[in-house]
Amino acid sequence: MRKIAASGKSRRDKKSSKTPKPRRGKKSVAIRKNLSQKNPAKKNPAQKNPARKNRARKNLAQHPALAGRRPPPPGHGKRGESGYLGYLLRQAQAAARLAMERALAELGVTPPQFVVLTMLKAYPGLSGADLARVALLTPQTVGVIIRNLERAGSIRKTPHPVHGRVLMWSLTRNGLALLGQCRRHVLALERRLAAGLTVKTQTTVRRWLARLAMDLTEG
Repeated sequence: MRKIAASGKSRRDKKSSKTPKPRRGKKSVAIRKNLSQKNPAKKNPAQKNPARKNRARKNLAQHPALAGRRPPPPGHGKRGESGYLGYLLRQAQAAARLAMERALAELGVTPPQFVVLTMLKAYPGLSGADLARVALLTPQTVGVIIRNLERAGSIRKTPHPVHGRVLMWSLTRNGLALLGQCRRHVLALERRLAAGLTVKTQTTVRRWLARLAMDLTEG
């Protein structure tokens, strides 16, 4: 019994003689504290030198672009006569599309739907693929538009006389009436687009735009 007790006591003595390990949390805090003392945060030179700060403010006053000045509105700078033709065409198209969206919002018609209705009035019997080409839309977008217009009773489909799997689309009476309402709303926009242009100038612009589309498509 004495031997067993002695051995147990010696084991306890060995365990107690071991040095306790420091906790990781305290050690990491101490390391971070030492690093912060060795590498203090650098101060902004402008804070140390008021003269440098004043010079920076003066440069911003002389060059507003450095202070984050907003770009000019349409018609000025590169958004005006000194801009690139491609950008100016895109800018005008975006502005016209936005104006058309506002004009057709009262009728619940979108500009792509208006284009599809217009093309079917001009060329009845177009297929979905042909509509996508003339309306300048993707086939997926035209597919959604066709389903919505058909559900609303604005267009109807007929099978192709030769290729039965090809569907031909045309306007219904409701579609013609809806297109007439849309045109009355869009007519004001057409007048704004042609404002200040003579009939001869309008013809020149139309020819230039049409020729531009043909040349770029063929090229």
